[in-house]
Amino acid sequence: MTAVAASWLPLSAGERSVAIEVLVHGPLSRTELARRLDLSAGSLTRLTKPLIESGLLIEVPEAGTPAEGRQGRPSQPLDVVAESRSFIGFKITEDMVYGVVTTLRSEIVARHDRSLVSHDPAEVADLLAEMTSELARAYPRLAGIGIGVGGFVQERAVVGESPFLHWRDVPLGELVEERTGLPVVVENDVSALVEAETWFGAGRGLDRFVVLTIGAGIGYGLVLGGRRVPYAEEDRGFGRHWIIDPNGPLTPDGNRGSAVSLLTIPNIRYQVQAATGRDHTYEEILARAAAGDPMPARVIDEAGRALGVLVAQIANFAMPQKIMLAGEGVGLMDVAGKTVEDTIRSHRHPLAAPIDLETRVSDFHDWARGAAVLAIQVLVLGVAEV
Repeated sequence: MTAVAASWLPLSAGERSVAIEVLVHGPLSRTELARRLDLSAGSLTRLTKPLIESGLLIEVPEAGTPAEGRQGRPSQPLDVVAESRSFIGFKITEDMVYGVVTTLRSEIVARHDRSLVSHDPAEVADLLAEMTSELARAYPRLAGIGIGVGGFVQERAVVGESPFLHWRDVPLGELVEERTGLPVVVENDVSALVEAETWFGAGRGLDRFVVLTIGAGIGYGLVLGGRRVPYAEEDRGFGRHWIIDPNGPLTPDGNRGSAVSLLTIPNIRYQVQAATGRDHTYEEILARAAAGDPMPARVIDEAGRALGVLVAQIANFAMPQKIMLAGEGVGLMDVAGKTVEDTIRSHRHPLAAPIDLETRVSDFHDWARGAAVLAIQVLVLGVAEV
């Protein structure tokens, strides 16, 4: 494997602002770019010149303008060459590694998944290196790797704690860099997903945006001023102590009646099994609830009410322009969507504006893409904290 160095680094703060604006919103004319960043024409020229010379930005013909009708270089919009670099993103779950290759604009161009048969850190790093080697055969211009892990990550390199992998203080970034020769960024998987959606997805251009994920756990990400808000307790049990119903179920994971106890897939399965003596998959429980099977229907209805309360409370306090609901548990909306909507309304002021709730039916490749976006941000643009 050959690492492709980001020859345009390091970027100044001004150059970084220009590069990000073009990457996320381009192609942009110089006039529009100067307006967005509140720059004079001279300042913009000074900032864009080294970016063009290094190959990060290029001048492209204005759409619909024939060559003979162009009015010189200054009128040509600026854009990035999305295919000039490739990035790998990995999402690690308890039993699988999902991998993608993306362009500089985070478009997925390849997918590659492998089963995870061991949680030993060295063996996981070996597997990631094998997958990287296989992907590098088709995409040799790899600039870096992003890895998303469910857990608490420090300095974008060390997995401080991961309950799913039973890890503590694992230097995953270093282990993978040693095996691949590529720079590596490690981040909490929900944080990576939030960054991807903020730059390239549902939250692009929004000042206040929330990502809420339901599945094996509950994830939460808040964007204010167009930037994700980092916090020290990230992924250390969001929802476990958020009590929805103090008289609700007591489950192995989460306080009685907490969001985790009511909403996560393992606890929904636990509730049904405790009541019926039978173990069902989450999909089976949803199907049985939709068909009117009393106990699954009751558990799913409670989950729907819990989700409605959670969304309403987030909206009441954070006041986001949009809330994106994602994760492997979003099938709940297909069965209990009306319950969710009714509960949201009952927990909001009657004159409150409707919540823009976008349900994203996705798979773990979207989470892997999020990890690749972190690699783009940190390794290409030199964004220290996003």
